[in-house]
Amino acid sequence: MTDRKPPGVSFETWVERQIGQAQERGDFTGLRGAGRPLPAWDPDETAYDWAIAKARREGIRPAEMLPPGLALRRERDELPERVAALPSEGAVRAVAEDYNARVEAFWRQPQPSRWSPVPGLADVEALVEGWRRDRPPPPPPPPPAAEVPDAPPRRRWWRRRG
Repeated sequence: MTDRKPPGVSFETWVERQIGQAQERGDFTGLRGAGRPLPAWDPDETAYDWAIAKARREGIRPAEMLPPGLALRRERDELPERVAALPSEGAVRAVAEDYNARVEAFWRQPQPSRWSPVPGLADVEALVEGWRRDRPPPPPPPPPAAEVPDAPPRRRWWRRRG
């Protein structure tokens, strides 16, 4: 709609005129889904359910729709599972310190509301301790190889002595 409703014209008349002009221009021809019924409406579906379904149809993970503070909280809660597969204590510390640096940067930004969720820092030492505790024990070292005395060379049956 580019025009404003002129004074003295009812909304119904003005809207019908806009629709008629759009039909004459062909704006409604070739629309996706034309001639098919609208999808069934579920009266029990909430706005949250609709948003989650729409995100999944669009290929977006629902966690990506969280506000930044909640996304950081969720990431902190998932840190133990994330670091479980890391090979070294240094790597675990690096992941935790990276998270803490992002949280501190978030704290320095102005928030849109005073009720915005504020994430907390990750406890690096507790995370490392949990990583150590949950790691499988290292495999035992192989036993030392027993020394085998040198055996005399074997004679081959295909060689003839001459």
